Amino acid sequence: MRKRLIQIFGFLISSLGWLFVLCTMAMDYWRITQIGGQGGSFIIKVAWYWSNLWKDCFTDSTAVTNCRDYSVLWNVSYYVQAVRGLMMCGLTLAFFAVVCCFVGMECTYIGGTEPTKDKLVFSGAVFHFVGGVSCLAAYCLYINRVARTAFASNLPRGELRYDLGPPIFLGLVGCFLIFFGAVLYVVTVIGVIFPNRRVIQVYGRPTYMPPAYKGRSMYTGYYEPSRLYGSYVSGRTSSKVSRLSQPSPRLSERDAFV
Repeated sequence: MRKRLIQIFGFLISSLGWLFVLCTMAMDYWRITQIGGQGGSFIIKVAWYWSNLWKDCFTDSTAVTNCRDYSVLWNVSYYVQAVRGLMMCGLTLAFFAVVCCFVGMECTYIGGTEPTKDKLVFSGAVFHFVGGVSCLAAYCLYINRVARTAFASNLPRGELRYDLGPPIFLGLVGCFLIFFGAVLYVVTVIGVIFPNRRVIQVYGRPTYMPPAYKGRSMYTGYYEPSRLYGSYVSGRTSSKVSRLSQPSPRLSERDAFV
């Protein structure tokens, strides 16, 4: 029952994280800057320049927005192309991760036997982790580009200093949720990682013991009994013990007299 609840919780957490990541691809204001808004005039004039993965836009103080879409792929900056590629790779892996985890969960009636379902859940957790790393690398690349421009000492003429927008922070939260959901999946299928270990009770606490120590205890298994008098096999003594335990032959009267 506890395994089922953890898997359901992990499914919800990881799915919510991927939903956050998916929303950030369509959101505006990946980077934003403000020009104006200060001065002695009683009419405050301000303008906002902002961008996302698909267009550059300008919004004036009258709330009129003019945008320039990225026309073709090779006219886009290299880091925007890299961010797009990493995000799409992460979302593709997310599809396989969600399918594997859904089929392998204990609460579903598809996927085969329990060992097969555990392997599917473990594979889905790996897909979640790799996809989350891909999306996290995309956000970090975009953050690095914006930060390098913002903290540069000398900017080229006409280039603006941008700030990070809300989609970046929402995506980082989504990556954290994805990693947390993957960890919950792995916790429920720890037997797939260590298939040759079993749980034994040592002083009332469960402990994992490798197969080399099966059948041994604190007092047996390390010191073998002496083989001087043979050994016990299946409740019967060996031939050597049998010969030692046989009664001695009866002596004749002449030998007894001597």
